[in-house]
Formats: sequence, C-alpha cells, structure tokens
Amino acid sequence: MKHSADGLALQITKAARAADLVEERDTPDGKTPTYRAETRVHAFAGLLLVVDTERVPDDEEAELVAATARDTQTAYQSMTAKVQIAGNGYQLQLPPAADAGLRKGDRPALRIAPGVLVIANDDIDGRVRPTRVAEDLVTIRRDQAD
Repeated sequence: MKHSADGLALQITKAARAADLVEERDTPDGKTPTYRAETRVHAFAGLLLVVDTERVPDDEEAELVAATARDTQTAYQSMTAKVQIAGNGYQLQLPPAADAGLRKGDRPALRIAPGVLVIANDDIDGRVRPTRVAEDLVTIRRDQAD
C-alpha cells in the first residue's frame, strides 16, 4: 500500500491483467491500454473486494458481497475507483482501505478471479482470517464465471 495523490493506492499491474481489469494492445512504444475497468471497492474487516462494474453482473457482485459480509461479520463503505495508469503499469485508488484496516506500507495478499481482485490483510483483530475468506471468494467467482 502506498500514498498517492488521492489517498492509499495499490500497484496492481500483473493482477489487473490477470483479472481482465485492463486490456492492452501492442504498439511500437510498448503496450497501450484499450480498456481500464471502473470498479467498486467494498471494504470489510481486513479485506477489500474489488469488482469490475462493467463485466461482473450485479447479482453476482451481490452474492460476493453477501458472502464476505457473512464470513467477516462486517461491512463498511463501498466506493468506485477506476484503474489508473501509474508509470509503466497500473494502480488502483482504494478510498475505503482505512476502513478495512489497511495502512501505508502494508503488503496485503492479492487474490485474482475473472473481473475481481480480493485484497486481504491478516494483520487485523478478528475471528476470521481474511486470506481464507479471499480464497473462498475466488472460488465463488470462478464458479460464477464458468
């Protein structure tokens, strides 16, 4: 986690490509983005659920949010954030990161599924390990996408 102009952000270049949050075409100068996702970032204790609002249907997003709230027994704010170009890669502003207990310098685990990133930090007090919840969410999302 790092500070950027708009608060906390996370460099997500490889993860964004793997989750199809960006599409690129090759050009003589390198890669040029042709799609950068508009996302909704949902905050829970120790976990951020990032969902591509254009490629993940609302009912499937609702299922992921409900599962996360049930497993963590928390639900904080949700905000929109667009994948941004940062240097030679991509970053995502994470406005509700503080609600999830994330701070500058944290190195959260990042889990990837189609149209979804799950950012989990086990360094919080709670009854449930956020990284376990993240793995469950990835399984649910992969089942949805099949």
